[in-house]
Amino acid sequence: MLTITNITWLDLLCLTGVGLYLVKQVVIKKNPTPYPPGPRGWPLIGNVLDMPRIKPWLTFTKWGRKYGDITHIEVLGRHIVVLNSVKTAMEMMDSKSTLYSDRPVLPMAGELVGWKDSLPFLPYGDRFRRYRRNFHRVIGSRAAVDVYNEIEEVETHRFLKRVLAKPDQLQEHVRHTAGAVILRITYGYEVKENDDPFIDLANLVTTHGSQATAPGAYMVDILPFLAKVPAWLPGAGFKRLAREWRETLKEMVSAPHELVKDQMVAGIAPMSFTSNLLGSSDVSAEEDNAVKWSSFSLYSGGSETTVSAIYSLFLAMTLYPDVQKKAQAEIDSVVGPDRLPTFADRDSLPYTDALVKEVLRWNVVFPTGFPHCVTEDDIHDGHYIPKGSLVIPNVWFMLNDPRRYANPSQFNPERFLAKDGKEPEMEPRTVCFGFGRRICPGLHLADASMWISTAMSLAVFDISKVVENGIEITPEIEPLPGTASHPKPFKCSIKPRSATALGLIEQDANY
Repeated sequence: MLTITNITWLDLLCLTGVGLYLVKQVVIKKNPTPYPPGPRGWPLIGNVLDMPRIKPWLTFTKWGRKYGDITHIEVLGRHIVVLNSVKTAMEMMDSKSTLYSDRPVLPMAGELVGWKDSLPFLPYGDRFRRYRRNFHRVIGSRAAVDVYNEIEEVETHRFLKRVLAKPDQLQEHVRHTAGAVILRITYGYEVKENDDPFIDLANLVTTHGSQATAPGAYMVDILPFLAKVPAWLPGAGFKRLAREWRETLKEMVSAPHELVKDQMVAGIAPMSFTSNLLGSSDVSAEEDNAVKWSSFSLYSGGSETTVSAIYSLFLAMTLYPDVQKKAQAEIDSVVGPDRLPTFADRDSLPYTDALVKEVLRWNVVFPTGFPHCVTEDDIHDGHYIPKGSLVIPNVWFMLNDPRRYANPSQFNPERFLAKDGKEPEMEPRTVCFGFGRRICPGLHLADASMWISTAMSLAVFDISKVVENGIEITPEIEPLPGTASHPKPFKCSIKPRSATALGLIEQDANY
C-alpha cells in the first residue's frame, strides 16, 4: 500500500515529475475573494503532509476549532474544503445543491477497483437521477418501506435465534441478518442459514469498499497519474490490491443479477427491486447495466449502514446498562411478555426510538460523510470556493458539537425527548445520512432495520459486560479504519431475560 506516511522513491519521482505541472497551476491569478482559512501549506506540495489518514474527523475538528466552520487546504493543486457545522453544510450542500452535488473522481476506489458505476460514485447527471428515481419508487418513503416490514420482522427474529445459539459470534450474525434483509428486497434471494455465498462475498466487497475510500489512504487519490504506473514497480502495491478487489466486486455485482434474470426466464423469479426494474420485456444492454448497478448500490449502501449501527447498539448496551433497563421497561409496559415487538408498536415506544437516534449520533457510521465536488466557482460567506473543490462534511463533529448537544460525549437518549418544556436536541438523521441531492436514498430502510433490531433484541436479551477470571471486561470504544466506522470487535454477554423471553426466541420465524 502506498500511503502518505510511507513515502517511497516512487513518490519522490512522481513529485518531481509533476513539478512543472504544479508550477503551471500556480500561475498568478487573483481570486475574487480569499479562500477559507486553514493550515498553511508548503510550496508546490501544499498541505499534503497535513492531510490526515487515521481518524481524519478528529483532525478536521481541530481545524474547525482553530479556523472556523469552513476550513481550506490545498493538496498538490487540489482544493479541499472541510465543513464543521450543520448550518454551513445545509447552506452549501442543500440550499446550493445545484453547485455542490457532484462527486470527485476517486482513482483508487472508483477507477481502479471499479466502484465508479455505483450510485455513491456517479457524477451528478442523468444517470444519477435515473438511479435515484429507481430507489425512490421502491424505498423512497416510510410508507414504501412498510411493504418490507414482514421481511424485516422475520429476519430479525431469525437473528435472535442465531444470537441465542452462538452469542460469541454477534458480529457475524449482524452481518448475516443485514445481508439477508437487503438481498431479499434487492434480488428476492433468501439466504442460506450458514455459509451463504452471497453474504460472504458481499461482506468482503463492502469491507474493501470502505478501505478503498478511506481519506488519505492511497497516494493515487492525490496523484491520479499513479494509476498508470506498472503494478510491478516497488511502491505500486496498491495496483495489485485494486486488481484483486476489482474481481471480487465484479462477481458481486453480476452474480445475483444474473440469477434474477435466469429466474425470470424460467418464470420463477420472486418479486424484487431487480425483477421490478427489468420488467417483462427485453431491455437494452445499457438499461441492463443500469439496473445491475442500481441493485448493487441498494445492497452495498443498505447493508453497510445497518451493520455498523446495530453492532454499535450492542456495544452501547454493554457500556450503558441503565439506558438498556429504561428501554426494556418501556417495551415491557407497551408490548408485554407474550409477544415480540413489531413495527406497529413503534409510535408507542418513544424512548426506544430515541435510543436508536442516540446510537446513530454516538457512533457516526460515516464520520466524514462522502466528499461532494463543486461544479462551478462559488463565493460562500465571503470565501472563494473554486470549481472542482472537494467538500468534506465533518459529520462526526456535527453530531458531537457542544453548540447543538449538551454533554455530547455522554450517551443519553433522553436528549431526543421533549421534557419539562425543553425541545429535543437536533435529530441526528438530519445529517448522518448525507446532504442535499446526495442524501442516502436508503435511509428509511436503514432506519427501519435499526429500530426493529433494537426493539426485538432488548425485548428478549440482557446485554452486559463479560466477566473473565472474576474480572469484568469493559469493551474499548475504537473504530476500525475505513470510510464506514465499524466498532472494533468486542466481547459482551448476551442472555435471555427470562424463560418467557427464551420461549419467544424459540418460536418459529417464517414468512
